[in-house]
Amino acid sequence: MLQGFWLIGAVVLVGWLLAHSGLFGRAEQQVMARLTFWVGSPALLFLVVADSEVRVLFSGFLVATVSAVVVTAAAYLAFARLVLRRGVTHSVMGGMTVSYVNSNNLGLPIAIYVLGDPQWAAPVILMQLLVLQPSWLAALDASGSGRVSVRRLLRSPFTNPLTIGSVAGLVVALTGVTLPSMVRAPLELIGGLAIPGMLLAFGISLRLSPMPRGKDNLAELGVIVLLKLGLMPLVAGLVAGPVLGLGATEVLAAIVMSALPTAQNVFILAVAYGRAESLARDGVFATTLLAMPAMLLIVALLGGG
Repeated sequence: MLQGFWLIGAVVLVGWLLAHSGLFGRAEQQVMARLTFWVGSPALLFLVVADSEVRVLFSGFLVATVSAVVVTAAAYLAFARLVLRRGVTHSVMGGMTVSYVNSNNLGLPIAIYVLGDPQWAAPVILMQLLVLQPSWLAALDASGSGRVSVRRLLRSPFTNPLTIGSVAGLVVALTGVTLPSMVRAPLELIGGLAIPGMLLAFGISLRLSPMPRGKDNLAELGVIVLLKLGLMPLVAGLVAGPVLGLGATEVLAAIVMSALPTAQNVFILAVAYGRAESLARDGVFATTLLAMPAMLLIVALLGGG
């Protein structure tokens, strides 16, 4: 597992050095991000989901991760509304920050190189794309304008390449269709650029992202980090282990996948809606910076047990 984390960290470091040296900037980061988002990741997700066992896609592992999302989001919403007296839209944006994990850019590499099987990322990606993201978008629409944009929700699955690739792969997995080599080979070649592109773009973004700032947000930011990197994996582990009685592999996978940092597209949505932008930005930065040490600690503790 340490080798897996080192492999991921080394590629991220290369991206950071490219940005630090001035060779790569925002423009290059955007090219890499778009290439992985529109080309590499859909192909990779299609293959990952298509090759996944249906029992893993719809299993106790999924129940554990969904339970962790619900409990963590509810805990933040209660704290934001009752203690901090935040507005509804701000609270919704913060709830998304603590519950929407970076299951693509970091989840897939960690599932492959740390957990040893990419299919552990597939249920989380499907749940977020098909359920969690539309739910949070509906809440943002309702809190901002008093009504839900049904058109936006219906259009979302047909405009997101990750959703299209995942759903197509799910169809293959459910039907048991065997892909011919003429179809699979080019998809594997294209999908091969996804993970290096993700990690390099991620490293560049770490170097170019602004540091967290603002005294008023520090307390709330601290709560978000504790909930995201502490409570969420704890709940996932408790549900997967003592409650559902899953095996050690499933418990470890549920905990590690729940300890992933906040997804960067949460900040994009915050900018698009003009709500809690600084909180979303700082939440992504802080959880990303601390997620790897947190996961190393979790793996060390579980390994020792």
